[in-house]
Amino acid sequence: MHTIYYIFTVLGATWTTCAQGNFSAFGQSLHLTRPELSHLGRAYARASMDGDTLAVACLTAQAALGKVQVQTRPLNYTIIHENWSQTCWSEPYCVIQPRNASQVSISLRIIGFFSVQFAVRSGGHSPNPGWSSIGQQGLLLDLQRLNTVALSSDGTMASVGPGARWGDVYASLDSTKAIVAGGREPTIGVGGLVLGGGLSHVSNEFGLVADNVKRFEVSLANGSIVDASATSNTDLFWALKGGGPNFGIVTRYDLYTLPIYQLWVQINAYSVNQVPAVLAAYHTWQQGGVSDVKSNVELNIALDYVAVVFIYAEPSAQPPAAFAAFFNSTDVQPVQVALPGTNLTYHELDVILGSVMPVGPARTRIDADLTQAVYSFWREKALDAHNATGANQSFILQYVGPNLVQQGLNNGGNPLNIPTEAQQWWTTVADWTEAADDALVRSVSAETAAHWEELGAKRGSNLSFVFMNDASRDQDPLASYGAESLEKLRQVAARYDPGRVFQTLQHGGFLLDRAGRT
Repeated sequence: MHTIYYIFTVLGATWTTCAQGNFSAFGQSLHLTRPELSHLGRAYARASMDGDTLAVACLTAQAALGKVQVQTRPLNYTIIHENWSQTCWSEPYCVIQPRNASQVSISLRIIGFFSVQFAVRSGGHSPNPGWSSIGQQGLLLDLQRLNTVALSSDGTMASVGPGARWGDVYASLDSTKAIVAGGREPTIGVGGLVLGGGLSHVSNEFGLVADNVKRFEVSLANGSIVDASATSNTDLFWALKGGGPNFGIVTRYDLYTLPIYQLWVQINAYSVNQVPAVLAAYHTWQQGGVSDVKSNVELNIALDYVAVVFIYAEPSAQPPAAFAAFFNSTDVQPVQVALPGTNLTYHELDVILGSVMPVGPARTRIDADLTQAVYSFWREKALDAHNATGANQSFILQYVGPNLVQQGLNNGGNPLNIPTEAQQWWTTVADWTEAADDALVRSVSAETAAHWEELGAKRGSNLSFVFMNDASRDQDPLASYGAESLEKLRQVAARYDPGRVFQTLQHGGFLLDRAGRT
């Protein structure tokens, strides 16, 4: 008995010494001081014995990056409440807020060395719990301080940090009369939107936001910082244009500026009794008006009103002919013109439209009867949920045309594999207050999406593609890209993250390890 006890004592001492030695070499690479190395090395050795290294990881980050960049408990709840949805308000063990790519790189090295769970937050606009938040079991890597916006000297490119909000990007560039393709709501963060593909107000003409990226600066899990472009790390460049948070952390997006500045915009309001006429006009526009790729109609049907935003990607003195189905018909007269036709800058439009968040998409070919049938199904469900919980929900349609897809192909392609045909994407906005009502309110979106697919399959108009930016946590956008694209994404991830840090330690997100298994 005494002999066994002695053996364990020796092994324990050896383990502790080994842990201290490993940390010493790692700490030196972070340029920690001798007292810091000694103190943290002992703490790591003790933590290695009981498997609780998260506290030491946070203290090491604090020593390497400074206390201003790393907050430990008790945390400022302003940081926690930065997430758009209350369903994502979680208190991490600590928060790292790097200021540059080098500090992101150091953060990733610390995460990998200690093998601790983490979440990454750009703007925190995802409503999926854990996608940009984490509880006490891990640390949050918050990118909001990487928020610079800089225009190149020739005006052809804007370099944007992942933590910038799109509203701030447009405001910053507005004084130079430059715009980039970006999010349609001002509070959305740059990083998450681009990595999911990204729709802009002018995507019909210029393609997805991701297809307007010239270069990504990426911090990899091993601490290296690389560029990905059409000429450098081309496989990574392709993967980042819609492949999600699977390869590294993008610390700078170089975005092409667009050859436009002002847009023609009008916003009309209709009554819910006019929904059939509005949907008919929308269908007519999709069948004919969209041959003019400068035109876009953003349709939002709430429980008690209908809002239609008409956008034309250049100034105009009168309503463009592309919108004739709405403006030349006596069947679809607005009850109010919320914004008369006017020429606005991209920034001005962004301010007017404000912020909403879609959740839970479905995709179909253009099919007017199907749209009307699903709307009727959704409205009944949404009204029942509203009467039971007070939840407000919206039925939102987005046209996606062949030119949007072609622009992506012209710019080197992307992993989304969107069918090259006219289609419409459906999504929804829902807001409610009580956590106890989560399941009931979410069921409206889930059942409506399932109904789209069921009826669409019967009519031959359903499309399997799921748009990551609008996808719910129980959907599988990566698998919807197709087997070939998914396999290529996995190969890219294996090359740039061979230690599988982003697959095994990242808390949430649409990860390749989970694709095809939901």
